[in-house]
Amino acid sequence: MLNTKDMQVGTGKARPLIGPGNNVVKINSITLDQTPYDPDAFNLNLHVETEPVGADFEGFFRDKDNESLGRYEGQIGRVRMSPYPYKDTTLPSGREISRDQEILKAMIFLSEVMDKRNELDQIQAETIETFIAGANAILCGKSFNVCLASREWENKEGYINNDLYLPKLSKDGIPAESMDVDTNSSRLIAFDKAIHVRPVQKKAESNTTTSPKNNGVVDDFEL
Repeated sequence: MLNTKDMQVGTGKARPLIGPGNNVVKINSITLDQTPYDPDAFNLNLHVETEPVGADFEGFFRDKDNESLGRYEGQIGRVRMSPYPYKDTTLPSGREISRDQEILKAMIFLSEVMDKRNELDQIQAETIETFIAGANAILCGKSFNVCLASREWENKEGYINNDLYLPKLSKDGIPAESMDVDTNSSRLIAFDKAIHVRPVQKKAESNTTTSPKNNGVVDDFEL
């Protein structure tokens, strides 16, 4: 089947970076990254890779400082577990949100997608950073189905890039699912560009943008 969504203009080759949509990925690593504007807020990032693209595909080098390690065989990308950072906060309703507990819930969700819950439960850690280091050894390498949403942004050269994240769990479905799930039983969210891509904002419009609900803090990763 012919398709243009992963091609670069001028080359006809697939892009080395993954874009929004439904795909099959594996996790190469998980990182907990402090936001530049708040030392107590973290983004939980999944560094993912698609299945091998093909013989003519030229992926990024696995290590730009050591090209002998070769290139990725699939498209790669950084995917946030949530569109907003994780942080301790109190909602207007009075409900208290625990940053670390929400991150643990996100890890439980991933572990159950990969049938790794028992292994995850064996981790004992004093800090959330140590816990994520332990989860890395358990959750990396196994492929699963995913729906990737995106917030577009424009770089200095005027190119549009994707800030990828997992859509929130809802009655409409889940953002990640085991490849073993039968098609008829699948609850995986079907990608819809109108819903799952936030178009880049023009510079003239950026000054009128309002802050996201709950000040951009993750409300809950409900299971």
